[in-house]
Amino acid sequence: MDATDLAFAGAARQAELLRSGEVSPRELVETYLRRIERIDPDLNAYRKVLAERALVEADQAAARLRAGDERPLLGIPVAVKDDVGIRGEVRAEGTNAYGEPEGEDWEIVRRLRSAGAILLGITNLPELAIWPFTESPTWGTTRNPWDPQRTPGGSSGGSGAAVAAGLAPLATGSDGGGSIRIPAACCGLVGLKPQRDRIPYAPTGPHWHGLSVVGGLGRTVEDVGFFYEAVTGLPWRAAATRDPERLRVALSFKVPPGVVARVEPAIRRATEQIAELLRSLGHEVVERDPDYGTAGQRWAVRWLAGIHEDARRMAHPERLEPRTRAMAQTGRLLTGLGAVPRALEGAKADTARINAIFDDVDVVLAPGTATLPQAVGRYTAAGTLRTWLGVSAAVPFQGVWNHVGNPAITIPSGATDSGMPLSVQLAARPDGEETLLSLAGQVERARPWADRRPAIAL
Repeated sequence: MDATDLAFAGAARQAELLRSGEVSPRELVETYLRRIERIDPDLNAYRKVLAERALVEADQAAARLRAGDERPLLGIPVAVKDDVGIRGEVRAEGTNAYGEPEGEDWEIVRRLRSAGAILLGITNLPELAIWPFTESPTWGTTRNPWDPQRTPGGSSGGSGAAVAAGLAPLATGSDGGGSIRIPAACCGLVGLKPQRDRIPYAPTGPHWHGLSVVGGLGRTVEDVGFFYEAVTGLPWRAAATRDPERLRVALSFKVPPGVVARVEPAIRRATEQIAELLRSLGHEVVERDPDYGTAGQRWAVRWLAGIHEDARRMAHPERLEPRTRAMAQTGRLLTGLGAVPRALEGAKADTARINAIFDDVDVVLAPGTATLPQAVGRYTAAGTLRTWLGVSAAVPFQGVWNHVGNPAITIPSGATDSGMPLSVQLAARPDGEETLLSLAGQVERARPWADRRPAIAL
């Protein structure tokens, strides 16, 4: 296997190669370090590469493999989004308003280390993880490997770009309104937002008033199941490799009220083609829309109030971008008016009403995004309102599932004539990750996508 094939082999396959001795952890890490050095200057996926530490950890993993250590991620490099703490490293969160290095590993990092993973580097995000594009005055513009003039999405855009370009086999992400699923959609990857609290948001506790979860992105459904199984202990890799029972699937193009968005024709066609594929696989597909009500407005209250809290805890809030300060000011106003408790109370009724669709169906199928990835720099000089209206029109389907806490997954659904990835989102009832992984894996086996590689990564 040559170096490029090894980089794109995926974490599940790499684990097999490591255990058989066909590849050593050092060889795997060095493969990625060479690729990062060559490719990442054009993408800016990483804020910091932990090269020396990763090589030391690779040699330690090799010794443990020889001793029979069977931890699932032993020797596998993983990129970490720059919004969780790594002991001894700054948690920059896409800004220069940060303070001292972290004194401890966050829970997701601790679990990755316990599973044997090697921390390869720290990936970029927009300031305070606010936007579905990954650009900041401090850390620059992160670009999409499929078209460097387009965004890789956000806020886990650096993680998405790294995995799509073969600069890491897996990467962590966080998702408070689509920030795992959107980069997966933009970059031709698989991104699962797990059920709320599946992985503790520790040590800080709930983020954005319970909207945010931590998780990961990978190239295949099995890789994503492998990642989550390693950090949760749940049998999700097996779920990703078996066909589900016959399911009833709701096809929905409805945009939650309060958002002005139009699904682009290529994305609509790709979503309809996945619906037809599901029918051919024996599933029943019906046209049915969740009853969103005004859930989007209550999601926005929690989001804005969370941004206010994030801004307030920064060591140097005066360094935040003007647009971020404006968002935080709005969140402060909403907090002062008592809007957050009302939004949280309203979320109970929203959850019951939206989840009523799962009395009739097992999964909701929708587009992954409404538009193709937007141009980089589109919002560089834009004010808060223009930015908000522009991005919400591009990614209207994600935030409601954070509001109710259900799992949802984004998977590839093809590509445009120019090669840009297309995607769909599958959402399930509470605790429905195994259903999502099984259905997504079945789609992947019927229409494989992991052999596609961006030209920049070859």
